[in-house]
Amino acid sequence: MKRIKKILQILLIAISLSSCKTSINETFPKIEVEESINKNNISEKKRMEIKFSCGEDKISKYLDDGWIILKEDTQEKICTWKSFPATKDCDMEKDKGCKITKPDKVGEEKIYLLEK
Repeated sequence: MKRIKKILQILLIAISLSSCKTSINETFPKIEVEESINKNNISEKKRMEIKFSCGEDKISKYLDDGWIILKEDTQEKICTWKSFPATKDCDMEKDKGCKITKPDKVGEEKIYLLEK
């Protein structure tokens, strides 16, 4: 009985070791394929999207560095917010529920799609 248990244990170990070898061998071709894909991506052009808001526009820094503007978009954006009390008796520091916040200054947000 003890010999049968030992033989079964040896068989289970041998089966588990042999199954691991096939899964390891299958992963090598996948790595080689990924390496060839990464080599192809290096030759592609780089793209970047940057945003400037509320009068801040430093796009000339990127243009001097060799980037080209592919697309330019402008959206309205709130630059600053203003808080004021809802009633005359309201203490905004103690009671946050009576504080009303509304937009103070509205500006533009410029979105650039650049390519190099």
